[in-house]
Amino acid sequence: MTLDQYRPHVKVYFDPLVRFAIRYRITPNILTIAALAASAVAGCLFFFRLEIWAVLAVAVNAFCDAMDGAVAREMKNQSLRGDFLDHAVDRYADIFIITGIFASGLVPWPIGVLALTGVLMSSYLGTQAQAVGVGRVYAGVLGRADRLVLVMVVGIVFLLFPLTIYGLNLLGWLLLLFGVFGHVTAFQRFAYVWRKME
Repeated sequence: MTLDQYRPHVKVYFDPLVRFAIRYRITPNILTIAALAASAVAGCLFFFRLEIWAVLAVAVNAFCDAMDGAVAREMKNQSLRGDFLDHAVDRYADIFIITGIFASGLVPWPIGVLALTGVLMSSYLGTQAQAVGVGRVYAGVLGRADRLVLVMVVGIVFLLFPLTIYGLNLLGWLLLLFGVFGHVTAFQRFAYVWRKME
């Protein structure tokens, strides 16, 4: 993911929050479930066209999603069960947010389906690589952290400048980007894993 390179630089800002979570016994699984709830709320808010609140809910999802792994690492209690839960929740979060956007009518449903399949396939191939023994693959042009940041930024810009360009508003172009680059990312991961298995 393109944003992964910045993780060491933001760790210093997360450390006090991680210590706070540990002190008050906020476990990684609690944060993961909170991320799921925030994404479900975001999807509903997008559906009802309450975009500003939806963007805030996406921000809560992104925060909790970043925190659960950080807390688990600090507590040294990373587990296969926690990793499994996190990946399952992330996929449902993607479904809630993207479906909420295109089910609202803000974006044509074919573009929404393209976005959803691109996102799910890129994520699936990243974890399937681990299943066949290559190891988890995060490579590609568009990862989950990138998508969350783009939803927040474009969501705010869409509210300020509700433009229509070639028949699509900014959210429509965003989902089109998710669809195209999601499938490009899926292909990149497939090719990488295929070469590794030779």
